[in-house]
Amino acid sequence: MAADPSGERELAELRERIALLERRKVPGKEHHRVRSFFAVLLIVLAAVLTPLGVVAAWSKSQVTDTDRFVATMAPLAADPSVQNALTNRVTTAVMQQLPITDLLNEVAPADRPLLDAALGKVGPALTSGLTGFVHDQVLRFVQSDAFATVWTGVLRNAHAAFDKVLTGQGGGAVQIKGDTVSLDLAPVVAAVKDRLVANGLGLASKIPEVHTDYTLVQSDAVRKAQTGLRLLDLAGFWVPVLAVLCAVGGIALAVRHRRAAVGAALGMAAGAVLLGVGLSVFRALYLDKLPADVDQAAAMAVYDTLVRYLRAGVRMVLALGVVIALAAWLTGGGRRAGWVRHLWHSGLGAVRQAAEGLGMRLGPVGRFVHRWKSWLGWGAVAVAAVVLLTWSYPTGAVVLWMALVLLAFLAVLEFLDAPAPAAAAPPADGPAGPPADGKASPA
Repeated sequence: MAADPSGERELAELRERIALLERRKVPGKEHHRVRSFFAVLLIVLAAVLTPLGVVAAWSKSQVTDTDRFVATMAPLAADPSVQNALTNRVTTAVMQQLPITDLLNEVAPADRPLLDAALGKVGPALTSGLTGFVHDQVLRFVQSDAFATVWTGVLRNAHAAFDKVLTGQGGGAVQIKGDTVSLDLAPVVAAVKDRLVANGLGLASKIPEVHTDYTLVQSDAVRKAQTGLRLLDLAGFWVPVLAVLCAVGGIALAVRHRRAAVGAALGMAAGAVLLGVGLSVFRALYLDKLPADVDQAAAMAVYDTLVRYLRAGVRMVLALGVVIALAAWLTGGGRRAGWVRHLWHSGLGAVRQAAEGLGMRLGPVGRFVHRWKSWLGWGAVAVAAVVLLTWSYPTGAVVLWMALVLLAFLAVLEFLDAPAPAAAAPPADGPAGPPADGKASPA
């Protein structure tokens, strides 16, 4: 049986078309693979830069904003463990400077034998009693409101030298000696001196100006931390910006933008969580390596106070990442996201219908919202983004409240979305005929 030439020709043309489609399809796949690779790379880079960006923003705020630095350290004035440590340190410094010898030299020579004999018996008790008196006066001072004022002044003076902690230079109210970062307590000693004189210890007026230090941080990692913080301080604003640009670039390059947005948001949130875990781990290591004579409770309070705004930044990035990831997921095409959107629309639609049944009429407002709802929604998102970017120091609570306000605004838009009622369509076959019973219908 002879083969059909036309059938063979059609089969050959079909094969050529299939081969051509395959040749065209392969470059598309390769192009998508390249885009996906660079998208993933940028998103991973954004996640890696996130903790560095949080630390850079924290470091920059501590160096450039005096009020922020004071707000960071001010709570230490009310911490009992820090108050006790300061009391002991100031008491030791005052007792070392009290000129007791000068007081004894003022005794008449005729009375010196009797005094020497008496001091031989009561000397230790006298010294102990005087130390207890000084300690009691210092403790009362550091527990008073006056100390909080002096402490704030110490912090403001110290902030002028805080950048020296980053550069490693000496001098100023904040000093680095080896592996120790200390704070000069000269104003506190001066205030205690005046208090002692006012309470009857006139001998304290002869105490010279005393510069004694209170240790803020003591660790063999201080030098390494200086280098890292200095680099982050120089980078400052640009590390967080670079992290955001990498995330945006990864989302733009990705084939599936919403999925990439979810991944980028969760990746940056995970980077912030790792920073929070690192702060907790370093806290335990730092406390374990402290010398035995260091007050553990005071050191713990100082560390927690120093990094509390850093932890606030971690919580803010975590909250923002979760909110953005949730928003990207809900606006996607997944089945579960579709169910959530359906419940949203049907629930608010039912509330609107119930209100209309009670007599509410939206009129032109409903038609306006129906026409511009998408623009109004995106406008609200833009306003929320601008508010967040211009907020001085946003926290996780600020992010969550803004998300709730935005959600409430979108709910109001959905409630007010009432399209204009469709006009009744005219009959297709002309005017209706008379009723079946032959009677005319009422006008």
